[in-house]
Amino acid sequence: MTIKPRWLAGLSLAVLVVAAHAQTHTDQETKEDIARHRAMAAAHEAMAKCLEAGKAEKICLAELQTACKGLGIGKYCGMKHVH
Repeated sequence: MTIKPRWLAGLSLAVLVVAAHAQTHTDQETKEDIARHRAMAAAHEAMAKCLEAGKAEKICLAELQTACKGLGIGKYCGMKHVH
């Protein structure tokens, strides 16, 4: 798998931002962040299972968007990949 340098730079910046942000969180805010990450992970896993089931990407994406409402940024629930 080839990682594009621009993508890697963006990931590095995101890691730094998250690390800096995590240092200012209260314990309750950290717990809430953990819950949001788990919810987003579950939504992405459901998207993968939807695609594996042979459903159209448009249908699976609509389900992802519904599951991630209020959790992730953008229409891809905080994650977009190349294809």
